[in-house]
Amino acid sequence: MANIALIIAGGSGKRMGLEIPKQFVNIYDKPVIIYTLESFEKHPQIDAIEVVCIDGWQETLKKYAKQHNITKLKWIVAGGETGQESIRNGVFNLIDECSPNDTIIIHDGVRPLVDEDILSDVIIKCEKYGNGISSMPYNEQIFLIDDEISTTKYIPREKLRRMVTPQAYKLEKLNWAYHKAFAENIGISGSSYTNTMMVELGERLYFAAGSERNIKLTTKENLDIFKAYLKLEDKK
Repeated sequence: MANIALIIAGGSGKRMGLEIPKQFVNIYDKPVIIYTLESFEKHPQIDAIEVVCIDGWQETLKKYAKQHNITKLKWIVAGGETGQESIRNGVFNLIDECSPNDTIIIHDGVRPLVDEDILSDVIIKCEKYGNGISSMPYNEQIFLIDDEISTTKYIPREKLRRMVTPQAYKLEKLNWAYHKAFAENIGISGSSYTNTMMVELGERLYFAAGSERNIKLTTKENLDIFKAYLKLEDKK
């Protein structure tokens, strides 16, 4: 039984308004994707890494991985038209490479600040319950829209939980889920992700530890926050 990281780096980064995909933007002479891969490279429980990469950037990724000594990178797979297609491509590639009971840790390539204890906890929860999804309490007030200008209903925040990546599942379950989801068009449209798809397929999800530090680099402001975190780490 092995723990395999499945890193999703298939996006184009259009929302950030950059000329290159945001996962390949250099921050202090290192691409964002390498910061992400280093967290998995250094984790003692991670046995191998697969990256689903935006088409045309595979060779660049190989060069960066070699330059920064990412030795656990074993597979690079082409991304799809959507996030769910990219994850599916990664899962299906692993079917012939790994064992059904292997744990697959899905993570966004543009979340470069994932901590060791967060990775450890999703693995622990997956071994105990069959899956484990990094999550955090929701600290803001959420209201439901009545019309464009007003509301009369809210959701108590005590009933809410934010789920992000990393997310851990058994390969056998992922194989079943993605075949069924794409065959029956369940949980694969819009902003769907593995966790939302699993719920639509009738699966129960289990909370694992999360961290506010584990930000997703979606906007230029997020990049500024990332740089600030790196500077703080340099001072330690």
